[in-house]
Amino acid sequence: MFNEPHPDEVRIITKRFGLPNSASIDTYLAHEGYVAFMKAAEMTPEAIIEELKVSSLRGRGGAGFPTGLKWSFIPRDNPKPKYVVVNADESEPGTCKDRLLIENDPHQLIEGCLIAARTIGCKLGYIYIRGEYRYLIDIMDKALAEAYAHGYLGKNIKGTGIDFDLYTHSGAGAYECGEESALLESLEGKRGVPRIRPPFPAVSGLYASPTVLNNVETFCSVPAILRMGGQAYADLGTPKNGGTRMLCVSGHVNRPGVYEIPLGFSMQKMIYDVCGGIRGGKKLKAVIPGGSSSPVLKADECDFPMDYDNYARMKTMAGSGGMMVMDEDTDIVKVALRTMRFYAHESCGWCIPCREGTTWLRKILTRMDEGTGRRADIDLIHELAKNMLGRTFCPLGDAAAMPTIGFVEKFREEFEARLRETVVPVTSPDQLIAIG
Repeated sequence: MFNEPHPDEVRIITKRFGLPNSASIDTYLAHEGYVAFMKAAEMTPEAIIEELKVSSLRGRGGAGFPTGLKWSFIPRDNPKPKYVVVNADESEPGTCKDRLLIENDPHQLIEGCLIAARTIGCKLGYIYIRGEYRYLIDIMDKALAEAYAHGYLGKNIKGTGIDFDLYTHSGAGAYECGEESALLESLEGKRGVPRIRPPFPAVSGLYASPTVLNNVETFCSVPAILRMGGQAYADLGTPKNGGTRMLCVSGHVNRPGVYEIPLGFSMQKMIYDVCGGIRGGKKLKAVIPGGSSSPVLKADECDFPMDYDNYARMKTMAGSGGMMVMDEDTDIVKVALRTMRFYAHESCGWCIPCREGTTWLRKILTRMDEGTGRRADIDLIHELAKNMLGRTFCPLGDAAAMPTIGFVEKFREEFEARLRETVVPVTSPDQLIAIG
């Protein structure tokens, strides 16, 4: 859900949320809609990229790569067609912000795509929407039809000489397709498995052509940057971490929801002021800060400015903005097991370290949860997860390994408490093998 404005929020890309009929083009045009695109049409591509670099906008999908730099990698002299692709495959557990952006302000996304198209010299784009978000495709298609009807898509847009067509495309419900190269495979009509990189999408993306690929929140931030200026946007955040970002706060807080806060905002203040503290007056135990793939933080680690660099300093990630708060009664072993069940189910099966690693981690965590684990299993979980890191074609293996390592390292005592207390008498070699 999207909450009533909190005094500590800075609403830039969510400022039209709550307006009557906010998804319509009439509402959008009445509130600075497509102003940034008309400005971009008069700027050189180099000037747009420079404004993005000054803004310190970093990708809001997880990696946090500087957007202006990413767009600058598109080779201008490449004779192949160029593409704009929106990653709206929002599948990271704990994350639901892109859904709200499309639901409440789809024309902002269209305008961001138009500016990207102007920047790289592109005539065609696709919005790849998560398969479970079927109703969002209807909302997006209606907005696209409005944009065509008002002359903001198609040939010679508003007399600028810019041609650009934009279409929606449904995913099939695979978490793996949130990874950009797997998304491109799926968009081309193939099985959604990751590509070996390099080459990267900027050089060889959709149909082996130069492609700008960002998530919904990143594209939605671009119009505001051109309207207010890159430096003004950068000043909202911290050095190298410009602007605002949306946080999806769930779990044991009094006011869960989606909030837009400036980068560098205190996590402690986010939990206790913005979200009203821990539900039922209980103590904070842990926070998963950026979706299920980000390493967990213990309660005493949760007082720092939330920007990409400080997340890295805390040895975790900003991720997709899915912040899950857990109180003192949370069973970390069950959290680890539930997380691994998800990743084992969603692994595409291409890489052996991921396919086998997630399966075995799920099996070992299951027996730990059932109280039939061995003391050696705790170190085995840790070792298996470490051996997955950096050994897969895409980040899904890392996404499964990193939180698991964090759970074991920071809450080892909870895993030890689940070890069976009774000693089983051994009467035969076969029984020894069965016990393990």
